[in-house]
Amino acid sequence: MKLLIEGKAKKIFSTKEKNTLVQYFKDDATAFNNKKRKQFKSKGILNNSISALIFKYLNENRIKTHFIKKISEREQIIKKVKIIPLEVVVRNYSAGSISDKFKIKQGKKFKEPIIEFFLKSDELNDPFMNSAHIKLLNIATAKEIRYLTKLALKINILLIKLFSKIGIILVDFKLEFGKSNNEIILADEISPDNCRLWDKKSKLSLDKDLFRHDKGDLINAYEYIHTKLNRKLNV
Repeated sequence: MKLLIEGKAKKIFSTKEKNTLVQYFKDDATAFNNKKRKQFKSKGILNNSISALIFKYLNENRIKTHFIKKISEREQIIKKVKIIPLEVVVRNYSAGSISDKFKIKQGKKFKEPIIEFFLKSDELNDPFMNSAHIKLLNIATAKEIRYLTKLALKINILLIKLFSKIGIILVDFKLEFGKSNNEIILADEISPDNCRLWDKKSKLSLDKDLFRHDKGDLINAYEYIHTKLNRKLNV
């Protein structure tokens, strides 16, 4: 296998098949656009397994994704896609940057989900984009933006349902998409690295905010999420 890309939390390798890749999960945790970094033993193993469980669940619920199968503790086979350089953020509750930006009390449930787009660019600090910006930079057409929004909302419904069943609030999360044979499909990962997850009863964080704001034991939280999802989805 040849290393093609190394990101903050994953590596992408080529395979013998031209239309598939290997996605490898690292133990690195980063925050504040890579200004804060640390390694956590077994984090990559947990994220690989959590993301595989969630992507399999989405595939089974007619959401097309790049996920094919998990092949080792840290690796999964994925479809080769052309990544759309957008981060699609879905917010169900007020937390993080939206609370700070608009002075909204943390934990306020929104009447309906809020969809936000950000340019996927560390160099520019992932700036917010509206549909005019996206079209201006030829990232996506108006039709594709509508489709991304519709797909993100559909994924949100499925994830809220899943996490609710295991006693967890899906506060917000980030999605990335890519094109495979000119079809837009879900890519990247879904894990506590890119979801904000709170325990229903205690409202305590069970995600990367534990590292971001030094709030508690990251690995314990990830193990808890993994155990709950594994029991629910592997019955």
